[in-house]
Amino acid sequence: MNFIAQIDARIGEVHALLAKEVLTKAGEAAHLKLSVEIIEQDGKVKIPVDASDQTQLLLISDDDQWQDDNIQQYSGNFKRISFKTLFDNPTAAIPNEAQGSSSQKESTDENNEVKRIVAVTSCPTGIAHTFMAAEGLSVAAGELGYNIRVETQGSVGAGTPLSSEEIAASDLVVIAADREVDRSRFAGKRVYSTGTKLAISDGQALIKEAVSKAKLQSAKTSDNASNETSEDSIGGVYKHLMTGVSYMLPFVVAGGLLIALSFAIGGIHVMDTEGTLGYTLNVIGSQGGFALMVPALAGFIAYSMADRPGIAPGMIGGLIAQQIGAGFLGGIVAGFIAGYAVRLAIRFIILPKSLQGLMPVLVLPLVATAITGLLMVYAVGTPVAAILNFLTEWLKGLQGTNAVILGALIGGMMALDMGGPVNKAAYATSVALISAGIYGPIGAAIIAGMTPPMALALSCWFFPNKFTAEERNSKVSTFVLGLAFISEGAIPFAARDPFRVIPALVIGSAIAGAIAMGMGTGLRAPHGGIFLVFIPGVVINYVGYFLAIIAGTAASTIALGILRKPIAAQAA
Repeated sequence: MNFIAQIDARIGEVHALLAKEVLTKAGEAAHLKLSVEIIEQDGKVKIPVDASDQTQLLLISDDDQWQDDNIQQYSGNFKRISFKTLFDNPTAAIPNEAQGSSSQKESTDENNEVKRIVAVTSCPTGIAHTFMAAEGLSVAAGELGYNIRVETQGSVGAGTPLSSEEIAASDLVVIAADREVDRSRFAGKRVYSTGTKLAISDGQALIKEAVSKAKLQSAKTSDNASNETSEDSIGGVYKHLMTGVSYMLPFVVAGGLLIALSFAIGGIHVMDTEGTLGYTLNVIGSQGGFALMVPALAGFIAYSMADRPGIAPGMIGGLIAQQIGAGFLGGIVAGFIAGYAVRLAIRFIILPKSLQGLMPVLVLPLVATAITGLLMVYAVGTPVAAILNFLTEWLKGLQGTNAVILGALIGGMMALDMGGPVNKAAYATSVALISAGIYGPIGAAIIAGMTPPMALALSCWFFPNKFTAEERNSKVSTFVLGLAFISEGAIPFAARDPFRVIPALVIGSAIAGAIAMGMGTGLRAPHGGIFLVFIPGVVINYVGYFLAIIAGTAASTIALGILRKPIAAQAA
């Protein structure tokens, strides 16, 4: 059936244009090919010459008799609807036949042939998992016979960004991301969202699941985001937290390195001489980068939960947490409070359609910020600040056996799933502690994260009969990834033989972390691997740093040599 909509322009140019936009959006959401036209004051309804009984005419006007004279000869179906009804409930303008066909289409979409796929991959740090997931999807799609275009949202922004034409021509959208991705441009498309893990390990299974389980993306991106991964689930909480960490990292990196450079230039007493270069760099790093670290964490946790309306209340709550001494723990709490506050406000505050424009710019920021701020000041902030103070003093006082145990725990977690939830939990906590002046945990985390790829590369040299030709050929690149603190270089090895490789890597990383913490090794930057040694003031205790790397790598290499079995037949 054909559908034609005619809008009465006498309502006014602005209202007529708004009505056209609302009606067009409603038609797109219903998968309806709808022709919409505004009829000027003295104009007549334009009925196509080929119109038949299968043509549905929609008249949008507040005048019940508008165009009566012009449609007397029209034998097809027509429907009148007022502007108020259209603005209050756009779906009411869609004929029942169209709504039925839309529901039928949505329910049978999974059986339709998918030819073109567009995908987005992203991870909290935007380095390894982002591109490994993209490669996994590209290879899998080719093997299954699909055309695919992948946009990688890495640490420097979107790589190979999808064009609006590519999105419009696609049959399916796949989002493989460990943090929240803006979905507004995919409105009206079938979208399937998951993490990067399955895209890396089994891209074919992911694409098959996406084809059968993808859901229609509506224009309300925040609602769709929450529906994909429930905020009450562990996966949802983890994803929101990792989104916050992802946006927080640049502040930590910039602030930490500037502070380290200031000490390299002016020494330990750099802040005693105001106006010097070292003093200025320290102020920029501490009062600029580090001061925004917790607000950024909180703001983008809330953004992940509630889209853009969550940013302002989240960042304000994070700033309050910073000011009352609740630190990163308070920032995490503030982010979740702000996200839930926005969700509740959207659910329970109902404004007339004519005032809906006030929701994102006035109502949501005001209500959510007030709720977040009051709870942080009067209820949550003080207990969280006390917990953080206890944790800080405990970590600063760690010596001997306790420090070794903590280092081993962090190290083991870093190698257990190499970029997965356990790894990211240890890493995110270690990064957050930098703002409290605690550099030991991040030192242990980075060192322990470097050893798995390096150990596997060395094992390929020392035990070539226990690795395939493909694994041996990748040993140089894997070693370089390890030096750069990209643990994911070890994933292909672990995926082929997890029950032998992962325990061997955990042993070495735990030893590396234990030595690092036991010798008081620390880092003032959250990323960079071996290249941090070239920046003065970043590494605390060079001897412990190198000893931990060497010992951990050697331990994992030996363990791999013992645990892995020789390969009977190898490719040349």
